[in-house]
Amino acid sequence: MSKISIVNSCLVFVVLLTQAYTCPEKNGRFPVGSSCDRYLECIDGVGEEKLCPDGLRFNEKASLFTYPCQYPIDVNCGGRSQLQPANPSEDCPHQFGYFRMGNTPNECNQFLNCVDGRGYLFECPEGLAFSSETYHCDWPDVVPDCDAASYLGFKCPQDPKVEGLGFAEYRFYQKPSDCQRYFLCVNGNPRLYNCGEGNYFDSNLNTCTNETTTCT
Repeated sequence: MSKISIVNSCLVFVVLLTQAYTCPEKNGRFPVGSSCDRYLECIDGVGEEKLCPDGLRFNEKASLFTYPCQYPIDVNCGGRSQLQPANPSEDCPHQFGYFRMGNTPNECNQFLNCVDGRGYLFECPEGLAFSSETYHCDWPDVVPDCDAASYLGFKCPQDPKVEGLGFAEYRFYQKPSDCQRYFLCVNGNPRLYNCGEGNYFDSNLNTCTNETTTCT
């Protein structure tokens, strides 16, 4: 290779590096190419490329006073779909994130919060299911990958309405062999409720009471 070719190659390389770190504005944080977890941080016109921890995404709308690497549900990457390879630990599929435990539709109440590769196991309150779409515990019938009837162990009977055709939208049923709990069937899907200590479900009034004689 001639000296001229070597010089030209070096010049092109230097230009490419310079372009890669050119700051669109003097101060700010900006996406890098098609990556959803890399970003360019510019301070006084000097740019530094950074990579979010595994499992987090770069939120270009985050203010300068907010950490820009956030959970996927809080970030809209648009067409930037490229991500770093997963870096799983013994506990977690990614270093950061919330992950539902269990692989079947009736395993809905436990989830794992992963922080720096360490997993912390949590359980939703009784009757609720973990939603991977919102990272919240919600009614099982609104969690897409949870089968409410299988999870709660109760299938709503198709009781006809007293008047008219069709089926009742809301129905109450005492939990079998449990006077304290009851199911509210919403559009054919069960939701579990608890009357609380010292109270019992009255199937005649469809409400909780402290009278044990109403419970069978």
